[in-house]
Amino acid sequence: MQVREAKDFLVQQTAAQAQLEGVPLSELEKRMMYFTESGYVPEDPIALNEEFEAEYETEEYEAKIAELLGHAYKRAQKENGETRRRFDAAIKCLRRGDHYLLVMWGMRPASSSVGAPNRDIVIGWSLGALVLAGFYAIRWSAGRFTPPNASTVRIIQGILVILILGGALFPRAVEKVFGWILENTVERFMGGSKSEEE
Repeated sequence: MQVREAKDFLVQQTAAQAQLEGVPLSELEKRMMYFTESGYVPEDPIALNEEFEAEYETEEYEAKIAELLGHAYKRAQKENGETRRRFDAAIKCLRRGDHYLLVMWGMRPASSSVGAPNRDIVIGWSLGALVLAGFYAIRWSAGRFTPPNASTVRIIQGILVILILGGALFPRAVEKVFGWILENTVERFMGGSKSEEE
């Protein structure tokens, strides 16, 4: 899936959900879903942004689109496996760039992940479990296989503590790093293919 195809699909699904819920969605609101500061945009992004800001409140718009996207994804999970797979492929494709749609996707209600665990929660718990396991493995193994070296153990424990604090203070950076790792390692083994950019 390419960027334009991914955005076309997500805009179409959002518009369909808005119609199902009786929520008004103007052409300008749909056009704004294509906005990006880098990469392909079907029209001048500066002019589009100025036109949008003259008519809409950004926070209200983002909340509205996020909710519609979340509801559309939840509906796809329940009704149609192929549509859900296309959702996942579209989001994976857009993650390779800097797209406004991803901001709103990240804001969707937690309830939209019903039926599947939230990826960020899984990553967070997995990272925490790995760090804790590493911490206790180092304490347990210190002195069992090599002569005790307190300074080495403390250095490794310090690195683990820094990783934990870094994850707490800079969650976006951790999300990007582990998102990249997932896309380039785990998802390949699970049959995912690399999406193409436009």
